[in-house]
Amino acid sequence: MKTEIIEKTDIIEIKSGKIQGYKEDGLEIFKNIPFAEPPIGELRFLPPVAKKPWDDVLETTKYGNVAWQGYTQLEEFLGKDGPEDEDCLNLNIWTPATDDGKRPVMVWIHGGAFITGTGANPIYDGSALAKRGNIVIVTINYRLGSFGYLNFKGKKTLNVGSLDQIAALKWVNENISKFGGDPDNVTIFGESAGGYSVVSLCSMTDAKGLFRRVIGQSAPTIPPEIDDKTTKKMMRKLGLRKGTFEDLLKIPPEKIIDAQNAVFEADPTNIMALRPMIDGNIWPKHPLQAFRDGDCADIDFMIGSNMDEFKLFSEQEQLKNLIEDGDVVKLLVGFLGMAGIPSERSAKIIDVYKEAREGKYSNEPTDLFTALVNDYAFRISTIRLLEAQRPHQPNTYNYLFDWKSPGLNGRLGACHALELPFVFGTLNNPVLKDFVKGAPRELSEKIMDAWIAFAKTGNPNHDGLPEWPAYDAEKRATMILAEECRVENALFDKERAAWDGLLEV
Repeated sequence: MKTEIIEKTDIIEIKSGKIQGYKEDGLEIFKNIPFAEPPIGELRFLPPVAKKPWDDVLETTKYGNVAWQGYTQLEEFLGKDGPEDEDCLNLNIWTPATDDGKRPVMVWIHGGAFITGTGANPIYDGSALAKRGNIVIVTINYRLGSFGYLNFKGKKTLNVGSLDQIAALKWVNENISKFGGDPDNVTIFGESAGGYSVVSLCSMTDAKGLFRRVIGQSAPTIPPEIDDKTTKKMMRKLGLRKGTFEDLLKIPPEKIIDAQNAVFEADPTNIMALRPMIDGNIWPKHPLQAFRDGDCADIDFMIGSNMDEFKLFSEQEQLKNLIEDGDVVKLLVGFLGMAGIPSERSAKIIDVYKEAREGKYSNEPTDLFTALVNDYAFRISTIRLLEAQRPHQPNTYNYLFDWKSPGLNGRLGACHALELPFVFGTLNNPVLKDFVKGAPRELSEKIMDAWIAFAKTGNPNHDGLPEWPAYDAEKRATMILAEECRVENALFDKERAAWDGLLEV
């Protein structure tokens, strides 16, 4: 039996101790570097604590634990990450060399509705990006679900998952020069909950100055309200209705996850119930307001979404049957009503979409439902952020990803998360074979080069794309990332205008 031989890197000394990774395909790779103390025992639910120094050389050649994961239907498509443990605050680095090269640094914050996911997912392998761009890639873990986002009034437990993200960014700021990276040229990028995260970090007090550029991929709408409803539901499920915060510290993590899954199963419409919340302290101001106020004027900003985001969910049998067997207008009015939009206004929005799509796009129930929910959940809030940032920052760019997946007999379209293997150059990941079969590698290379160019200069333009203008409220230029990349102005403008005065803060 052949034994795999790993060529070790030189020993690197960081603030907390010595580590050693491995070399592969012209890169130096370090996995499972702890950036904070394990949040266990009395540290559970509390802000991260700086990692204590260690004496021996820490071997960093294998991925570490992932955060405890809640259940989502996507497990059936993508599998389950593991092993799960509360001792999960670690990060991974891919670098061309551990020298003084001062390369741009890209820090990836994974998605998963804040209840699942990890920086160790093979889709996020940083090898292709690091090598292609001569840049340093970092992926991180942070506490998820109940462990990261419960809200106990009077306790410092709110948004600790986001504080984990900030702790990782502080670690990068203090140590990345040892890995050939430039701490003064850090781009944070993320998708879905990770997109929500990178946008929210723009207006979080402790994150100020830790990054220079932001790429938000499919960032969901950020609601302004704060509540403790889900925390109360969790306590009831755990039999702690009259219990205390200290009682919860004694509950095994498996039981906490079981209770969390039960809470979400009872209300599957509120998949983002455990999420960062604008608390006036850690997160003092909604990002949209921060952008409008010019608080983020020094941040280069690129953000976009996918053409058919919601098809990842609306094409799953239960929801698909509900849409096709019911009255789609009634369903949409009810959906928008949950967001506080009056039924009369909702009906007008639906009419606009039907008329604007007639003869151009399908108005079949699932397609109409998907188009409208896409915009409510992703595209309109993206446009609001672009409009707010552009007057203060010329490096403000918008994209729309529109390569159609062959998955589910072509019904998925350019669905949520489909751009991920294009961004990371991991189209050959076997888990994704049904989703990206036949995907053009040239498109992946163009996307990678755009992300790399943006990380280096704040501008995504490169020779492989048509000229990509900055976004402004007059032309509204959007780069369409598809088999044939092109720029369109005022994309879906009638639909955009239908939301005037809504989804504001």
